[in-house]
Amino acid sequence: MPNKNPLSPKKLLLTKWTAVHPIKKQKHFLVSKVILPELPHEAIQHVEIEAVFSKEVRQIDWRELTDATIWKQGWI
Repeated sequence: MPNKNPLSPKKLLLTKWTAVHPIKKQKHFLVSKVILPELPHEAIQHVEIEAVFSKEVRQIDWRELTDATIWKQGWI
């Protein structure tokens, strides 16, 4: 099984994720915002993820979601 989740940063909005190791007792998250760069020719770097239960929001590098040892796509 590969250790990468294939992703496009432009298609991440409202995608669902499960943390392999819960974060502050939270494991289900939703990408609530794709943070666009200040200059349009620059690449997308970050997204905001929101914990489904607590509604707590964190900003992460979107590439972190490609690591299957940290995140699983969907709510498992």
